[in-house]
Amino acid sequence: MINTLKNLFGFGPKVDYAALVKQGAVILDVRSPGEYQQGHIKGSINAPLNDLSRHISKLKKESTIITCCASGMRSASAKSILKSNGFTQVHNGGGWSSLQNKI
Repeated sequence: MINTLKNLFGFGPKVDYAALVKQGAVILDVRSPGEYQQGHIKGSINAPLNDLSRHISKLKKESTIITCCASGMRSASAKSILKSNGFTQVHNGGGWSSLQNKI
């Protein structure tokens, strides 16, 4: 159970986010539109967590998806939602600004 929680919140095995992005990973920013407009990773998709269900059909289940938000809490929830909807390659990138530094 501890490992499940670690993986859910992004504390599992180290992920090479730069390599994932180079291989075509989608960055899904789940902050509000206002937060997104104040700054975001170039090329990311804004799909606020409370509207994520409306955006799921626009995503390909075989895609690698990296979720991000302000701190990592909403992106962890988004990862869980995507996983429960059949997405298999989902990573919690945590806060968008720290993720940007990793890619």
